[in-house]
Parts: sequence; structure tokens; C-alpha cells
Amino acid sequence: MSDTRWYAIQTYSGHENKVQKLIQRKIEEEPGEPDSKEIKDVLVPTQDVLEIRNGKRVTVTKRLYPGYVLVHMAMNERTMHAINNIQGVIKFVGSGKAPQPLRDDEINKILGVEVEAEKESREEIPFHVGQVVEITQGPFTDFSGTVQEVYADKGKVKVEVSLFGRPTSVELDYTQLKGY
Repeated sequence: MSDTRWYAIQTYSGHENKVQKLIQRKIEEEPGEPDSKEIKDVLVPTQDVLEIRNGKRVTVTKRLYPGYVLVHMAMNERTMHAINNIQGVIKFVGSGKAPQPLRDDEINKILGVEVEAEKESREEIPFHVGQVVEITQGPFTDFSGTVQEVYADKGKVKVEVSLFGRPTSVELDYTQLKGY
């Protein structure tokens, strides 16, 4: 059996997950087929990105390379034919008829993106302990308070506001605050 490498497959846009499932099914359901041992893994590179929609933080998974699926396989006539006959696949990426395997540095960067994505998805909270802030949303709108704690992992900030002349701590999403 020949050496396995990562290859990029061009797919119809929006069909990446469907192609991934079909290849995954080919790997899992046909263990007796010779090409199932030669096709090791399939991947749609994605990244989690924080977006703010309607004033709320939402984590959205975005495809890094829309229209492409990566497959880890041994390249031969049988495996190439098996992949090309999957619904939604346009062609292997490469020059001429021979598919080009991804370089090691390219695939390491892509596989490493998942680790980096977690770091990137942690947004910087623009407030610090002791800072005076104004609450812009929620039941305490237009109240001013002082930041007591910042929970970067949750995207929350504990703010002390004066409620009926008494200090009260409130935990708010950082998007509900405005700094002075």
C-alpha cells in the first residue's frame, strides 16, 4: 500500500459537509473494500468566530476554505476513482491530471488552526477592574457602576451599581456596557 498524504478536493459550494459525510461513510461502512483502508480521514476545515448579532455574542462556525474538502488518503487509480464518483465532488486540486498533495507546512497550518481558533475566539474584554462604566442594555440601562471583576472566559463583567442607595453587584455581558 502506498504512502498516505492530504489532498484537497473541490466541491460544489455549500456541499462540503455532505461530501465529508459521504466519504466518511465510505471509510466506515465498507471495511472490506480495498479503497476504504487507503482513505484514512476527511476534513472540512472550520473556525469558530465570535459575532455580535442583535447585541448578543454568537459563536459561528465558518468554513476556512469554502468549496473545498481535505482527504487523507493513498493516491492510486482506485481511490481517485472512488472519490471522484462521490456526489458533489468536482475534482481533485492539482495541475494537469495528477492531484497535488498538500505540503506538510500547509496541512500543519490547517490542522493547527483548530488550536489557534480557540485562542482567537476568546475576545478581549475592553474593561478592567475599578473602571467606571455605563450600562446600555437590560433592566439596569442608564445606570453607572464600577467594574469589580472581569470573567474573560464567559465574556461577563461583574459591576457594582447603586440601587436604592445600596451597592449591588450585577453580572452583565460585556456588550451591555459602555466605558467612560
